[in-house]
Amino acid sequence: MAPCSSTEKFELHVPPLEQLCEVLQNGLKENFADAQVSVVDCPDLTQDPFQFPVKGICGKPRITDVGGVPYLIPLARPDKVYNMNSVAKEVELPGAFILGAGATSSKAIGMNAELVPLVLTENEGQQVVNGSYYASINPADGKCLQEKYSDKYKDCDFGLLANLYACEGKPGKARKIKRSGGVIEVKAKRRIGQDSLVTSMRKTLEKRYSDKHLAMGGTFVIQKGEAKIHIMFPACPLHTNEDVDAWLKHFNVRAPLICQTVLVSRDPGLDLRVEHTHCFSHHGEGGHYYIDTTPDTVEYLGYFLPAEFIFRVDRPETTHRVGRE
Repeated sequence: MAPCSSTEKFELHVPPLEQLCEVLQNGLKENFADAQVSVVDCPDLTQDPFQFPVKGICGKPRITDVGGVPYLIPLARPDKVYNMNSVAKEVELPGAFILGAGATSSKAIGMNAELVPLVLTENEGQQVVNGSYYASINPADGKCLQEKYSDKYKDCDFGLLANLYACEGKPGKARKIKRSGGVIEVKAKRRIGQDSLVTSMRKTLEKRYSDKHLAMGGTFVIQKGEAKIHIMFPACPLHTNEDVDAWLKHFNVRAPLICQTVLVSRDPGLDLRVEHTHCFSHHGEGGHYYIDTTPDTVEYLGYFLPAEFIFRVDRPETTHRVGRE
């Protein structure tokens, strides 16, 4: 694994869940015709459509930004290989369940690909369970090819960059005690604004908590409609956003899509990617999510929690803003 001696820790503002629900619902109603946000019991995420290796997303929630786009652009750094088990220790939660969005290690699979991490990391008395997916370009027809990572590979490696949400993987019960129990459920239908679900949530938090730093992670399902995604091609020199747009291959994919996301209201000076979302499906489509492409019919259902800490792992010494969208 690439050295992580430069890991930085930052404590985040965590409002009461009830307050967050009110704030998010008001903000989402500016972007969706119908938006409902509430505190609920965490559903059993081992069940359809999620099929995660743990029951929930509760217990010591935290996020991490590992590596970064500067390790991909202008030239990919094949030496930047990380491991989910090591990351769990870096975020001070050995045995954590980790979800999010990242890139595969080209050393492991021989090419660039979009990684959808779903990993219960190892700990004393606990074996690793890797439920991750990855999406690449099918060389036979140029279409999206989504595969289960553990069907081909036995490691828990990734490369270059990742934005991850880590927790104990526990189920959560909603209680009326302030800031205690449950998860935030988001239901949104019929997009009337220009922002994606994730961008709308992030901008809402940035506006309401303009003097603080918040982060959230979780999972959501696009239940109806279609979405725009991209998948990386094999590595080549990239210098501008135009180069990146021409290099990525874009697809329109259909629901249901199970998305994993990490978002940050404001960067506290750690050179963060403020939002990053990848998705998978049970019909063979997945990749980096941008936005739904069927605003009149789209329906979202998601479960989220605010993170207590950000851990910045292996921050690039030289940075830029290319390829951050």
